[in-house]
Amino acid sequence: MGAHESMEHAEHAEHASGSNKKIALLIAVLALFLAISETLGKGAQTESISKNVEAANLWAFFQAKSIRRTVVLTAAEQGKLTLGGTTDDAMKAAVQKQVDDWTRTAQRYRSEPETGEGTEQLAEKAKHAEHARDEATAKYHHFELASAAFQIGIVLASATIITGMLALAYVSGVLTLAGLLMTALGLWWPHLLHLH
Repeated sequence: MGAHESMEHAEHAEHASGSNKKIALLIAVLALFLAISETLGKGAQTESISKNVEAANLWAFFQAKSIRRTVVLTAAEQGKLTLGGTTDDAMKAAVQKQVDDWTRTAQRYRSEPETGEGTEQLAEKAKHAEHARDEATAKYHHFELASAAFQIGIVLASATIITGMLALAYVSGVLTLAGLLMTALGLWWPHLLHLH
């Protein structure tokens, strides 16, 4: 091998080494973005599960209050019927007092703003929890797609080093941008695209 060929070979090796460093940097950046999107995705998934449980608990409490309210209203209606058939004034007064108590209790079961445990307040809280769950689920789907884009990008960038095909690095770069876009959508506009 002549001196000229040795020089060309050394220049080619130096150029390949520089490209490999750039590809390695791309892989490192992709791994960083992957870690971020995975962390955000796990957080959103946990939030979604938590809000789903909260909504289910609130709806169960709502149903229990509704059943209690129905039982108390039925008792009040039964008491009103008893009033019609009673001639004893003391008995009428006692039954009327009980009917009034049941009616107030039924009203309290329907709306209890001071404790937030009336059926109206419980339904509102449950709907709010469902909304938060849906928001977190939408975020989770975006972060999962972002993670997939970053993972595929890492594989393609790694393949670039082995094969020397720079086209794979460009595709990896495009996937990086797609992953960043999906992460941004997950953070700020999770309902812009419907992914589920």
